[in-house]
Amino acid sequence: MDWLSVDQVAEALGLHVRTVRGYIRDGRLRAQRIGKQYRISRADLDAFTGVAAQPGSTVDVTTIAQVEDIDRGNADRVTTAVIAVAGQGLRVQTVFDEKRGRLRVMAFGDPGACAELLRIVEAVVRG
Repeated sequence: MDWLSVDQVAEALGLHVRTVRGYIRDGRLRAQRIGKQYRISRADLDAFTGVAAQPGSTVDVTTIAQVEDIDRGNADRVTTAVIAVAGQGLRVQTVFDEKRGRLRVMAFGDPGACAELLRIVEAVVRG
């Protein structure tokens, strides 16, 4: 098995070493701790970057849409619309910051369903 160091992964992905370590801590990138250092298998790196997707594999997307300058009523309308879509291969969460007038819509799931969710958010926000 081909093992890579955090430094090698960071260089290969064009990221800072701390970013790669953060991905490991968050569980987004699988790694093995060997002594005091992490090692990432080539297979886990390929899975993380999507290179190793085989026919029949599932592909999930994580997306965050942020809507600025929105009031409570419109934020509720957007939330209702996206929750209605959530059962179609998506997990959805919304967070409304009334003080800043900001709504964040976070979705995880099927790429097509995420794209549809973003279209719905845009349609509801733009009226």
